[in-house]
Amino acid sequence: MPLAVGSKAPDFTLSTKTTEGPKQVKLSDNFGKRNTLLLFFPMAFTGTCTTEMCEVSSGLSAYSNMNAAVYGISGDNPFAQEAWAQKEKITVPLLSDYEHKVTKAYDVMYDSFLPQLSLGM
Repeated sequence: MPLAVGSKAPDFTLSTKTTEGPKQVKLSDNFGKRNTLLLFFPMAFTGTCTTEMCEVSSGLSAYSNMNAAVYGISGDNPFAQEAWAQKEKITVPLLSDYEHKVTKAYDVMYDSFLPQLSLGM
C-alpha cells in the first residue's frame, strides 16, 4: 500500500560509495533539518535511468537552494552505482538498496524488471 501524503517517511540506513570509501546514510539524520527527495530507479546503466539521474545532477543546485538533500536509490550494489556515476558524471548521491527493503517499505518495488518473464513467456 502506498504511503499516504503527509505520513512520516520510513527510516532507513543504506550504503553509498564515496571518494573516501563506503559510507552509511541514515534518512532520519535529515528529519527536522533538511527536506529530502528520494528518487527510486530500477537499475544503473539503463537508458531512462541514466537520462533521469543526469538531468537531476545538472539541476542539483536548485534542490540545494530549497534546503533539500537528494538521493537516488536502486537495488544495485554501491560499486556498480559508483562505476555508473563516474561513467555518466552523475553527482546525485546513490544509495544501494541491495536487499530491496526500502523499496518494499515505500511500496515502489517492481515485481519483475523484465515484463516478459512475469508473463511466463
